[in-house]
Amino acid sequence: MEWVEDVVGSEDGPAPINPVVAVVGRPNVGKSTLVNRFIGRRQAVVEDKPGVTRDRVAYDAYWNGRQFTVVDTGGWIPDAKDRAAAIARQAEIAVDTADVVVFVVDATVGATDVDEAAVRMLRASRKPVILVANKADNNAIEIEATSLWSLGLGEPQAVSALHGRGSGDLLDAILAAIPEAPVIVEDRPRGPRRVALVGRPNVGKSSLLNKLSGEERSVVDSVAGTTVDPVDSLVTVGGEVWQFVDTAGLRKRAGQASGTEYFASLRTQAAIEAAEVAIVLLDSSEVISEQDQRLLTMVVEAGRALVIAFNKWDLVDADRRWYLDKEIERELKRIPWAARINVSARTGRAVDKLAPALRTALASWEQRIPTGQLNQWLTALVQATPHPVRGGKAPRVLFATQAGVAPPRFVIFSTGPLDAGYVRFVERKLREEFGFEGSPIDISVRTRREERAKKR
Repeated sequence: MEWVEDVVGSEDGPAPINPVVAVVGRPNVGKSTLVNRFIGRRQAVVEDKPGVTRDRVAYDAYWNGRQFTVVDTGGWIPDAKDRAAAIARQAEIAVDTADVVVFVVDATVGATDVDEAAVRMLRASRKPVILVANKADNNAIEIEATSLWSLGLGEPQAVSALHGRGSGDLLDAILAAIPEAPVIVEDRPRGPRRVALVGRPNVGKSSLLNKLSGEERSVVDSVAGTTVDPVDSLVTVGGEVWQFVDTAGLRKRAGQASGTEYFASLRTQAAIEAAEVAIVLLDSSEVISEQDQRLLTMVVEAGRALVIAFNKWDLVDADRRWYLDKEIERELKRIPWAARINVSARTGRAVDKLAPALRTALASWEQRIPTGQLNQWLTALVQATPHPVRGGKAPRVLFATQAGVAPPRFVIFSTGPLDAGYVRFVERKLREEFGFEGSPIDISVRTRREERAKKR
């Protein structure tokens, strides 16, 4: 089974896999709204038009002391073509991997030809199915929903995902249908490391995720903006299981976006903050853009480890490589510490180098330097290159300590404020001495005057 809960095994035994509930139905019947009702927060992207959800996306849900995984899917339609076919395939995969299927029908419309085709698909899966008549916002619609008995899936559960009407009874029915005894997986000291896969639209994030996982895990289309929800996947790369999150490509700032793009931007920001390391995917065949710079800034400001992957390397010729080197020197000079890998999601070129780069970045992100060793190095550095004299005197660096990790945070104590340029010099030398490849470093300065003020 594909959806594994990221929990730590206890002394009583290894961690269980949660039962999986797939929510399926034709487009625009309110599946994502229902998923948000299940999980108790507005997590799945919702908009009043079909086709907003495109991949299958898993969330944790809790009800009456029990936990299960709910999987939101895109709209299923028979005989679909192009991108719609890929979306329908994702829904079918969700059905195949589920313990229980929640089949959603629009109660205000009744059973359509597409709904009847979906029923045939669900019967072929031989999975338990709960029929949901959504948008039953009042008693009159709830009575009309009884006509859905004709689908042959048993009694329809009349609910209003938007208002919560009947959702408690539906959750009780789900708990009654899911397996009592969860499947057992091997014990492990910690869950998979969390990796956010980010980039502007159409740089190949979903293609890279599919290449890494060896399956069609995310919908891929040449049209930019196919992915809207963050998509979680457990992927084995370099002999290790990683939890990848494929995020929406950002076109605009959150304050300038609207509708789906606005919520997708918020989800991407949240995915970065929830991750430990981010892979920022850039299109090597195109100029490094403002959106690329903004995504890199989001990762650095969130304090996450960073790997930059230049995708579509198979499209880069000698001339483009020369210009790209110049762009990197100019546009990425503020983050020279980030690991850079040239990959091709289409051909699989160098994707095996991602796992070592991720491990190095995470090791740097969690690296701690003993205080004695840190100050021995800092004393030698300051003696060799003291702080410049300003106003006839120079502040004196007293000592330093590492205040934390993930990301590494250092505090320098001095007799007065240090120039920003000198702090950058210290950071550069700190990296030369101790590494920290792939991780941001935060250095703050506390003066003797500030410390005395705190003690008062």
